[in-house]
Amino acid sequence: MTAPGPRLGLDIGGTKMLAVLADPSGTVLAQRERPTPARSGAQSIVTTAAELLREVALAGGMTGPLRRVGVGTAGVVDHRTGTILAATDALPGWAGTPLAAELSALLDGAQVAVVNDVVAFALGEGRYGAAAGLTSYVAVTVGTGVGGAVVVDGTPLVGAHHLAGHVGHMAVPQAGDRRCPCGRRGHVEAIASGTAMVETYRLAGGQAATLVDVAAALRAGDERAVDAVRLAGRGLGTALASLANAVDPQVIVVGGGALQVSQLLLAQARAAFAETALASLGGVEIRHAQLPGLAVALGATLLGARPPGPADPEHHQNDTAPSAPTPSSRGLS
Repeated sequence: MTAPGPRLGLDIGGTKMLAVLADPSGTVLAQRERPTPARSGAQSIVTTAAELLREVALAGGMTGPLRRVGVGTAGVVDHRTGTILAATDALPGWAGTPLAAELSALLDGAQVAVVNDVVAFALGEGRYGAAAGLTSYVAVTVGTGVGGAVVVDGTPLVGAHHLAGHVGHMAVPQAGDRRCPCGRRGHVEAIASGTAMVETYRLAGGQAATLVDVAAALRAGDERAVDAVRLAGRGLGTALASLANAVDPQVIVVGGGALQVSQLLLAQARAAFAETALASLGGVEIRHAQLPGLAVALGATLLGARPPGPADPEHHQNDTAPSAPTPSSRGLS
C-alpha cells in the first residue's frame, strides 16, 4: 500500500498569500509567502498564486506536474465550481473570478478545489489544531472583519447561498444601531472586529490608528480601550451563544489577528456566552486557535487529496477530522 504523499495548500488573503507543502500529519515541508497583488486585479492574483504554488512545490522537492491543489480564499465561494461569488473592497474585481478553472489552466490541468478561507481555517483546526478529533464545532476568525464556519457531524456547512457560518453578521444588542461594513445595522462585526474596536475607542475620545494603538492604550490602563475591548468581547460571546444554541457544537475555536489585543476579549466572550447559551451548552469551551497563520493553508491541503473512503489508503476508521464540502469536477474527484 503506497503511503500518502505531501499536499499543497494556498491561503489567499487581502494582503498576503501563503502556500504550503505539508505531509498528511500536518508537518510543513516548505512554505512561501508573497504580498497579494490586490490592486493589480484578479488575473494578477491568479497568476501569482500559480507561481507561488510551483515555487513551494519545488522547494519541497516535488517533481513532475502538480496533481491536486487546495485553496482557501477571502470572499464568498461557490464550492461546487470554485468561483468567487462576492468579495470585499480588499480584493477589487475578485468577485466573479472562476478561480478553480483559471488556476487549473495555469497549472497544466491540476485538480483545484476552492473554499472560503474560514472554512479552510476550520478544516485546519479540525484536523491539526484546537478541534482535532472532534466532529461538530464552530470556527471563528476575528480580524479586519468577523468570519465563521460551522462543522456538523464532520461536514462544513455551506448553505443554499454559500453563506453558512457568517457569524459576523448576526445581530446582537451590544451593537445597537452601529453600521456594519455590509451596510446593515446592529451586526456583531460592527463592534467586534479589529477595525470596529479602533472605531469604538475613537468615538470615546481615544487616539488610535490601528488596533496596536488600542492594545497599547489598554496596557496603559486607558478605560476607554478597556471598554472598547469589553464591548467587542461581549458582543462576540452573545453571537456565539446564539449560534451554539442553533447548531450544538462540541467546542468553539476562535482565531485571528484581533485576539492579540489582550486576553480580555476572549474572557468577555466566554462570560457573555455563559449568560446567553442554553444551560445544557454551559460546558462548551471557547478555545484559542492553535495554528496561528497556518490554519487556512493547512486546511486547504486537506482539499488537495481525495476524500477518504474505505478503499482509500488515507482512510482510517478513527479519523474524525471533518471532510471538505463537495467541490466541482475541477476540484476533488
